[in-house]
Order: sequence, then structure tokens, then C-alpha cells
Amino acid sequence: MTDLTTSPAARVPLADVSPAIALGPLDGRYRAAVAPLVDHLSEPALNRERLLVEVEWVIHLTRTGVVPGAPRLSAAEEDYLRGVVTTFGADEIARLGAIEKVTVHDVKAIEYFLKEHLAAAPDVLGADTALPAVSELVHFCCTSEDVNNLSYALMVRGAVTEVWLPAARALVGEVAAMARQHRDVPLLARTHGQPATPTTLGKELAVLAHRLGRQLRRVEGAEYLGKLNGATGTYGAHVAAVPGADWPEVSRTFVEGLGLTWNPLTTQIESHDWQAELYSDVARFNRILHNLATDVWTYISMGVFIQIPVAGATGSSTMPHKVNPIRFENAEANLELSSALLDTLASTLVTSRLQRDLTDSTTQRNIGPAFGHGLLAIDNVRRGLRALAVDRDLLERDLDANWEVLGEPVQSAMRAVSVAGVTGMENPYERLKELTRGKRLTADDMREFIGGLGLPADVAARLVELTPATYTGLASELVDHLRD
Repeated sequence: MTDLTTSPAARVPLADVSPAIALGPLDGRYRAAVAPLVDHLSEPALNRERLLVEVEWVIHLTRTGVVPGAPRLSAAEEDYLRGVVTTFGADEIARLGAIEKVTVHDVKAIEYFLKEHLAAAPDVLGADTALPAVSELVHFCCTSEDVNNLSYALMVRGAVTEVWLPAARALVGEVAAMARQHRDVPLLARTHGQPATPTTLGKELAVLAHRLGRQLRRVEGAEYLGKLNGATGTYGAHVAAVPGADWPEVSRTFVEGLGLTWNPLTTQIESHDWQAELYSDVARFNRILHNLATDVWTYISMGVFIQIPVAGATGSSTMPHKVNPIRFENAEANLELSSALLDTLASTLVTSRLQRDLTDSTTQRNIGPAFGHGLLAIDNVRRGLRALAVDRDLLERDLDANWEVLGEPVQSAMRAVSVAGVTGMENPYERLKELTRGKRLTADDMREFIGGLGLPADVAARLVELTPATYTGLASELVDHLRD
């Protein structure tokens, strides 16, 4: 018998298996849920946006005529350049990778890759094309960070507006729909885990939908900043190359032409403050969603929500009866991972030593996982919510077993009539405390107490008719404050 502690058996090296095995779950087990982010936040997506920035910079320079002698490109030539971006796929990724193995510099590889396409332009457009002549306008007066900051802004904007926000809006819409559906369903509240003033299930869901919606609106209002001003933010190379040009204006119109907000004052890097603001807002959305997941999990454990079994699914490997709330537990874990990454991004990206250090380079490569774990959580919560039903009978039994919660309205009514001059209403709180604290009351107990207080007839009649199920105040109407 082999002793595995001293001589483990030879194994297949999994790192050599083809196709490559994902190291993390986002690119493995959960790939389907986060795949839309690959188009925005993957390494190839970054390189595609870098290509876009380099291409648009060449077009901008030739259109503005800022560099003396540079030819104006035709529409066909501009289309050819932009086609380098739109056709960027597997073959181009491989070619770019081969170039980077030589340059050992990712942005320089982009420059050389684009120059190859400019050199090949005569084969497509004819020998008289001007594209080879503008080859040195590729990366003209740019530092790598001029390209990178704009690329990341475009990537993050695309990921947020085209992937994350639609998923988050759909989630909030579904929570709001549940709130409206259960608008009038009475629910025994629990403050500090103890029976408390009844509410409605719809109102409690509406609170969460409202909180999430506020954060969505903050994210929707995010600014995506960009800069193009050279190695230390001074336009030094620009002015040396073409002294008479209004380079800040050229920069502003270029950045704004990409749909970004121009940042006029930077070091070598764009300061990343907008990223910190955005990631803090997304992390706050995550934490509110985490609160929703833990509340729903708790309601499931209490029996308020019944989970609808999925045919063929296994709840427990040994206990056949179980339907585990895995969607909400999975969401909790992924929200914690996402928020931790977003917090790190937000706290570290705002610092760069003097005019530049490279800490942001590695940090920003984790934007994808930060959003990936959050998107996965949103997907899990949405799927979990769709598999819930409400046990109305349990809610009714729970309310009917806790008549002592009516101590609050009775003592409040006693206070009100006391102020109006009705006698015999002294120490209302203390009297209800003595009656209810730590005790279970029946409907008869409460009604008998109310009948012996000497309240005005109309007040007594109103209180006698009150039940835990009807003592929900304006909870139903409050749901109507939800925004569409």
C-alpha cells in the first residue's frame, strides 16, 4: 500500500491541461453569470480600449491639423483605423501577445501593433493612402498613462452602464415589485429579535428597495474622468514638438470626444478620485444588498418565506428534506468579496507617490473581479427571490400569538386622552409594562384590560377592534413612496 504522506503518486499537471483551467471561480464555475463583464474588464478588453484611444488620437490630431504637415485622413482611412478596433479578436490578441513578449511593455506593444496595421494599409486601401505617413502620430507625445487612464475610464463606464447597472436595476425592480405585491400582508416585526409593532411584509421590502435605489442613482450620476497631458501633466513634449498649439484645448476636446470628463490638473496619472467615488458607491450598494440577503435568509429560517423546490435539485447531501437558502448565502459571500476588493481599490487608488508610482497598475487589474463577485451576487439574489412564496397562515398565527404588542397603541391612546383632560389615565406606560412585559396575552386579556380603563367610548371601541394584524399603521401606504 502506498504511503501518500511520503511518496505521493504521480499526478497529471493540471496547469498543463488544455484548454487552460481557470484559477478562480469567476472564470470557472460561475463563468456564465459574469461573462458579460469580459467584454469590458478583461485584459483583452483593456487592450482593445487602448487601441481605440490610440486610433482616435491619430484621427483627432489629423482632423484638428495641430501637427503641421500631417495629412487629413479620408473617411475610408478613418474607417480602416477604427476597423482595427472593431475586428480585434482572437488572432489579434495572439499577435499582440507575441509583440509584448519582445517589448515587455504592454502599451508599447499596442503602439507597434497599430503601426503594423498602418504599414499594411496600402494593401487594402491602395498605394496612395496617407496612413503610413501618419505612423509617428501613433502615441504622439503620450505617456503610457495617457492611454491607460482613458482606457480604464472607457472600460469601467462600459461595465457599469452596460452590465452592472442593468442587472442592479432589474434586481431593485424585482424587490420593489415584491414590495407592492405584499403591500398589505401583515407581519409581526422583530426589533432586537423580539416581537414588536406589526408592519407589512411589503413595507419591509420597500425599505430595502428604497435604499438600493438611492445607491443606484448615485452610481448613475458617476463621472468618468480622463486626461492626456504627458509624462508629468505639463504638456512638456507637446509644447516642445509644436510650440504654437493650444494643447490644453486639443486635450480637452479629445477627452470629451470620448464621452469622458476632462481633468485639467494631474500628475503623470489621472488621479483616480472618480474611481474611488464610484467604487465606494457600488460597495455601499453591495452592503445594503447583503442586508437584504441576511434578512431574507432570516425570514426563511422563521418560515415567513417558503422556498419553492427545484425539480432534481439537492438541498443536503444527507438530509433529503432540506431546501437550503444557498442563493442568499452565496450572495452574502460574493458581496463580501466584492466589497473588500472595491474598498481596496477606493482606498489605494487615490494615492500615488509624487508624480507617479506603479501601485495603481496592479490594483486596477482587479476591477474585473470586484465587479464580477458583485454581479454574481446580484444574479444569485434575483434567482433566490424568484423561488420564494409567503406562508400567510404562519404570519397570521405569529400575529395572533402576540397580543401584547398592542400595549404600545393602548398606552399611547391613554396619553393622548390624558392630555385632553380625561382622568384616571395616570402612568400609562408603567401600567402596560406591568400587564405585558415578558407575558403572553390573549385577545380576551387585552380587551378586558382596555374595557376597565375608563377611556372615552369612541377610543375604547377603536382599541377593542384593534388586532395585531390590523395594527400596521400606515405601512401599506408607505410602499407607495417607492420610485419607479
